[in-house]
Parts: sequence; C-alpha cells; structure tokens
Amino acid sequence: MEFVATRAEAFEVLLVEDSPGDVRLTRKAFKDAKVHINLSVAPDGVEAMAFLRREGKHAGVPRPDLNLLDLNLPRKSGREVLEEIKGDPTLMSIPVVVLTTSMSEQDVLRSYLLHVNCFITKPVDLDGFLKVVKSIDNFWLSVAELPNEVRS
Repeated sequence: MEFVATRAEAFEVLLVEDSPGDVRLTRKAFKDAKVHINLSVAPDGVEAMAFLRREGKHAGVPRPDLNLLDLNLPRKSGREVLEEIKGDPTLMSIPVVVLTTSMSEQDVLRSYLLHVNCFITKPVDLDGFLKVVKSIDNFWLSVAELPNEVRS
C-alpha cells in the first residue's frame, strides 16, 4: 500500500542526531520516499532546544511539524530535550518520535512517561534503517493529522 501526502507545503522535520552517518541515511530515506520535507538537523540537545525556541541564529526558522529525537546526545540528552518539549506549552503539541539505538526497557518506559508519541529502536543494518525512516514518513507525514502551530 502506498500513501501519498496531499499537503501543498513542505513538512518541517527536525532531526536531533549527533551521528553524521545517521543524518545522511535519514536524508537518503526521505529523499527516496519522495516526500516534500525540509529536514533541519540539530547535532545536540542544546542546539535542538535553541532551534525549537527560535533563539539566536534560529530566530527565523519554521516550527517543526515533527521531531525525530535520538536519546544519546552530547551537551543535553534526548531525555532532557523530550522532558523540556513536553513540559513547554508552546512546544508540547509537536509530535516527538524517539529514534535511538537504545533497547533499554527503562528508556522506553521513561520516554512514554514523558509523553513521547512513538519510540523506535534504530535497526543496525542499512536496509532496516531505511525501512524505519520510510515507515515514519508513511505514518507521520502521510497518514497522521499533524497540528498547526500553537501560538502563545
């Protein structure tokens, strides 16, 4: 079954990922899926929060429609980023998909207690990784109804 997005404007996706290889794979998977997205990348948790809050050099960036968040990040962990996003009334409506190498039941539980929208463990092989990113596209960007920006 193939899903086709009917949205006219590009989806804004923030990928919070410190691995350049995973960033490249994610870009490739979205390109192969032929979805019209603008993929922004934050390499650590501090940069992610500055982006989301549109601070400093991020003052004019568009609000993401979806956040893809690794848990294991430098400077500020993905767990801390998730907690800040879901605790901020201006950011909490942005869906967050944790995409991480962690297979820890504790990480899964804690993420859901912090109101993550989805938790996915990254496959270690290339084909599996590409399949996961395409499934994120198929659901979050083609099927799910995403909220418009909440203005404070």
